[in-house]
Amino acid sequence: MQRVIDERGSILATSTPIAGAFPSPYEIETPPGCEGWEEMYPYYAVFDEARRDADEKRFWFWNSMHFPVPMPAFDVQCIDSPYQAVGAWQNRVFAVPPAMGIDYRIVNGYVYISGNPVTDPEKMAERAEFFQRRASYYFENWSELYEQWKSRVRALIDEVTNLPVPDLPEYEPDEVMEGERNTAFVDVLDSYQRCLRLGDLMWQRHFEFLLLGYGAYATFADHCKANLPDIPDQHIAQMVAGIDVLLFRPDAELRRLARLAIDTGVDDAFVEGRTPEEIDAALEQSDAGRKWLEDLQQVKDPWFNMATGDGLYHYYRSWLDDPSIPYASLIGHINALKAGEQIDRPTEEIQRERDRLAEEYGSLLDEGARQTFNELLGLSRTVFPYVEEHKFFCDYWFLTRWWNKLREFGELLARNGFLNDAEDIFQLGRHEVMSALDELVLCWATGGAPRGPSFWPPIVERRKELLARLGDWTPPPALGVAPEVVTDPMTIMLWGVTTQRVQEWARSQDPAATEVVGAPASPGTIEGPARVIRTIDELADVREGEILVTGSTSPAWAPIFSKIKATVTDVGGVMSHAAIVCREYGLPAVVGTGRATSLIRTGQMIRVDGSAGVVSIVDGGAG
Repeated sequence: MQRVIDERGSILATSTPIAGAFPSPYEIETPPGCEGWEEMYPYYAVFDEARRDADEKRFWFWNSMHFPVPMPAFDVQCIDSPYQAVGAWQNRVFAVPPAMGIDYRIVNGYVYISGNPVTDPEKMAERAEFFQRRASYYFENWSELYEQWKSRVRALIDEVTNLPVPDLPEYEPDEVMEGERNTAFVDVLDSYQRCLRLGDLMWQRHFEFLLLGYGAYATFADHCKANLPDIPDQHIAQMVAGIDVLLFRPDAELRRLARLAIDTGVDDAFVEGRTPEEIDAALEQSDAGRKWLEDLQQVKDPWFNMATGDGLYHYYRSWLDDPSIPYASLIGHINALKAGEQIDRPTEEIQRERDRLAEEYGSLLDEGARQTFNELLGLSRTVFPYVEEHKFFCDYWFLTRWWNKLREFGELLARNGFLNDAEDIFQLGRHEVMSALDELVLCWATGGAPRGPSFWPPIVERRKELLARLGDWTPPPALGVAPEVVTDPMTIMLWGVTTQRVQEWARSQDPAATEVVGAPASPGTIEGPARVIRTIDELADVREGEILVTGSTSPAWAPIFSKIKATVTDVGGVMSHAAIVCREYGLPAVVGTGRATSLIRTGQMIRVDGSAGVVSIVDGGAG
């Protein structure tokens, strides 16, 4: 038995080591006081003895990019549905030759994932025929299909926004007797089931184009490496940078509003430490301030449908519900403008560098290879916007509306005593909520006494306590046996889990290390104080000139990128959102370090070499 302890004395894992492997998932200890955490999750979501022979030999990595904190019971739908959808498209529609889908397991509340590779050459050849034919259809009709995709997702957003959550009346209206509508018990159950199904439908759309976006880039990258063996990964990524995408528009609007505040003389209302409500109250005192607020109101739809984090947790509200991020950004932009600083993205500079690299690398190729190079580069630039834009439509706009709709069901249960608070609905699994609603409408119909008001609240309270305790546990970056080779293109492109990265994670278990290595995601070298962020609540602590160290970033954090000098993440590849955003903002970045948030402390001076992919602690080590 071996304990792995980080520099803060926290137990990372307790395990029986396997040669060349990470800790066994079957030897991870439950933190004291967290016994029984498994009750929050589906039976298939945990490591069990029935699958031990297979699961213990596989490689599992913590998906801290999407699931950085312990999962509440309801939020598990945002594990199930995405992995159902990505598997369906990757394995059953496009038949991506080397990869099927993604399995997940939960350990102490944290989500670990593992890809299912295709290893049979004959099977890969069979799948290649499907993939080439179906992917070509999308690539050849990309613009038309993408417009259709946006219309379909907007329809889902409208439907979930307008979905009724019926109340339970003392007496049904006459329309029921006249056959013009259902009784309330049918409508309540129908509406809840439709809400869940709308979530599934969104996730189905979410992955329709995403794999092709990664596939186009991966094909371009493979062509570059085959014909230009010394080309850095980062230069390949830079050749598709500098492209305007919709996801940057919310931040662009905030920058415009910051300038407007200065030009109209209302900038004095934006004082560090004031709440959004206090700023609004100050603006209401003048005609110019009220005019600025009218301008802001016009921007909110649709651009304030951003979320405060990746939308996969119910915690992350939209900017409409929680305007703290955009208002903090406005204060930062106004202060920067007053100090004479540049606040716009250096898009023209990035485009010049992009075009220079493409021309110089293209000139090194023979005519045949250059033609393919140009075609693949053009395709990558065409499909690239979707890689970022789907986040705005799906993860932010749809999901923030979807979580709010579920809150309405929570209010229904709370009004009838099944929950103490509407937010408690997220402590129940989606099937448990269905069960509670079933009993609610049963007792409403019969007039009987419900069991729910005494049954569910104690479960909710226990789970809240479990999540709080599990939040103090530090998950190891990976479990199981390191694979000989990683082939899943999505695992490589999005999470940055490459064969080399896994081997580095396995080697770098020294808690006293002063250096971590990751993927060089955005060029440049810079030193500065670290700011380690593990939860969205800590984002407000970021100060001017700091280096952001986090599990992963969300595009919704773009407004703080004008404050920081560089970014370091635990998980992420060259096409992760952190990498893309940093390249567009001209900030050095190293992603996929595996354990930067465990090794580095807030306030330590660190050096980020975004060209080499190295992060060094320069003020005496982890201590």
